[in-house]
Amino acid sequence: MTSENLELRKVGLKITLPRVKIFKLLETMSLQNEHVSAEDVYHHLLKRGESIGLPTVYRVLAQFESAGLVVRRHLFKGRSVFELASDDHHDHIVCLDSSEIIEFRDHIIERRQQEIAQQHNVELVDHTLVLYVRKSN
Repeated sequence: MTSENLELRKVGLKITLPRVKIFKLLETMSLQNEHVSAEDVYHHLLKRGESIGLPTVYRVLAQFESAGLVVRRHLFKGRSVFELASDDHHDHIVCLDSSEIIEFRDHIIERRQQEIAQQHNVELVDHTLVLYVRKSN
C-alpha cells in the first residue's frame, strides 16, 4: 500500500482517485516548500493531464483540512494556501511584491514567545507568525 493510501486510511478517508492524486501533488509541493492554493492544485493537475474539476479540488482540500492532513493558511487577502500538516513548526515570510512565501524556523523567537506567555501566566497552545515584507533595493 502506498504512503498516500496509508495516510488517507489513517484519518478515516476512503481511497478515491482524486484524493490520491491531490495528496501526491501536495507531497511533491511540500518537498519543494511550496504553498499552493486550490486553483494552483487544479492547474498542476491539468498540466499533468488529470481531469479533476475545481469543485472537487476544493472539496478534497476541505476534507483533508478537516481530517488534519493539511493546514490552510490565510497569508493573502482573499486567497488561502495549503501545505501538508506537520509536527515541524515553522513561520512564514510573505513578499508583498512577488507573493513568494519563505518558511523559516528561529529558536530564539520560539523561546521568547514561551517567555511572554509565562509572563502573562498563560499557556501558549499554538501561534502563527507571518512577516509581510517588500524586497529591499
